[in-house]
Amino acid sequence: MPTQPDTVLLGHGSGGQMMKRIIDDVFYEAFGSPELLAGNDAGVAALDPTGRLAMSTDSFVVTPRFFPGGDIGRLAVCGTVNDVATSGARPRYLSCGFILEEGLPLADLRRICASMAEAAREAGVAIITGDTKVVERGGADGLYINTAGVGEVPEGVELSGAACRPGDVVLVSGTLGDHGIAIMSQREGLAFGTTIESDAAPLNHLITAVLEAAPHTRCFRDPTRGGLASTLNEFASASAVSIEVDEDAVPVRPEVRGACEMLGYDVFQVANEGKMVAVVPAEEADAALAAMRASRYGENAAIIGRVGEPFEGGRAPVRVRTAWGATRVLDMLVGEQLPRIC
Repeated sequence: MPTQPDTVLLGHGSGGQMMKRIIDDVFYEAFGSPELLAGNDAGVAALDPTGRLAMSTDSFVVTPRFFPGGDIGRLAVCGTVNDVATSGARPRYLSCGFILEEGLPLADLRRICASMAEAAREAGVAIITGDTKVVERGGADGLYINTAGVGEVPEGVELSGAACRPGDVVLVSGTLGDHGIAIMSQREGLAFGTTIESDAAPLNHLITAVLEAAPHTRCFRDPTRGGLASTLNEFASASAVSIEVDEDAVPVRPEVRGACEMLGYDVFQVANEGKMVAVVPAEEADAALAAMRASRYGENAAIIGRVGEPFEGGRAPVRVRTAWGATRVLDMLVGEQLPRIC
């Protein structure tokens, strides 16, 4: 039998023997769920009869594909798990589609698949189906990954960005800006006193803990592209409320803050991949905060602001109160601050 080449070849996307070998030796070896190993065109999933499913899909094109704290594979699993979990669903199953470029080292592909498998185990989800395509050199910057996820929504859980009410409290599960600055530092060769690592992490267990502690939680959202600023503006617009954030209360690592100041970024607009924003009733805020801080990825969680009265035309719905007692408007990101971030 011929030996496996060291790089991806166009033949790996042919549908023939070479494709079968890369599926068997790389994807089945890494993921290996019973549904995937059945080798069918669709993975058959068992779901509890709650009557409601949550589904999300996302594509990942980050460059570089390896970075401190993670890689494109971990990002692909965590990103979709978190999107499904923001609905209050329990993520169960993922699909993954790979667009591979001819010449991609198979060692890189194996490393990425191992990272995906580890993140899936941590989240408690199974990868049950997938697809592989190969394009010519220069056609895909190494590889792109698409993941889709399905989860079960427990009975009685109704979360929506349109559910925020005056008096509610805004929480964030940890420090902001880590992922965006980690990517930028690698891409531009920037050196800081401390290595800045991506925060890419599955947050479904954290969300479950918050819902148990604060059952009347209004909504969750992961502040990825556009950062906290876009997330809060989306909440404010959907719920027709104002939101005020206490700048001093928002957790930011000193090295990330320094990098943002040096690069001219607003840390509130920088992408995150392992943080969650929650809006909860005031009477459940302390319980929600304690649940976040007791979770693996929530030790730096904080209460950062409050929901105000419905906004009127022309009045900015999201403001930041500075250390000096003044307020400034917190706008959504305009344009692309940092492309190819996820």
